[in-house]
Amino acid sequence: MNRSAQAISLALTGASGAQYGLRLLECLIAADRQVYLMISKAARVVIASETDWKLPGRPIDIARELSQQLHAKSGQLRVFGDEEWTAPVASGSATADAMVVCPCTMATLSSIAHGSSRNLIERAADVMLKEQRKLILVPRETPFFAVHLENMLTLARLGVVMLAANPGFYHRPTRAGQLVDFIVARVLDHLGVEHELGPRWGQVEEHG
Repeated sequence: MNRSAQAISLALTGASGAQYGLRLLECLIAADRQVYLMISKAARVVIASETDWKLPGRPIDIARELSQQLHAKSGQLRVFGDEEWTAPVASGSATADAMVVCPCTMATLSSIAHGSSRNLIERAADVMLKEQRKLILVPRETPFFAVHLENMLTLARLGVVMLAANPGFYHRPTRAGQLVDFIVARVLDHLGVEHELGPRWGQVEEHG
């Protein structure tokens, strides 16, 4: 059993699959976790095109709107800009127990693998690596080619959890939300956050 992460850094980047990140955010807030949220500019474009969410531009306004919609407690959700270097996630002295990049672009994955740290998301991931804290990446890309795979192998050897957005079908999903929940449930498992998003293997009713 994974030790439960109480404070979690969550980053959404510009890969398709914004629903994964937004659903994960909803579940973390409902589980009473402190969340430090980073949303890249590309992610805001994807969110607007893939969902009905219309996020404002300023981090403080995003925090206010999401907190209202998700019924977050006061101060439970903090949102930071791309270059907000004074954010707690930019330093190893901060209190985040784990970080998830969901969805994670191949560009972000590459930058993390090579320690580029050109923006706050990449720096926050760099902090997780240097402090040996849990880092989970949820790449949403297909097909992978050699460079993608080499970068993922580099990170896996450093202990990063590579949790690709490849949902299972043994639970007989009938709607897209169940596929999203399948991946979000796996992320929550690795964070040690309890949930009831769907049946586990061995709990699924047999079909004739």
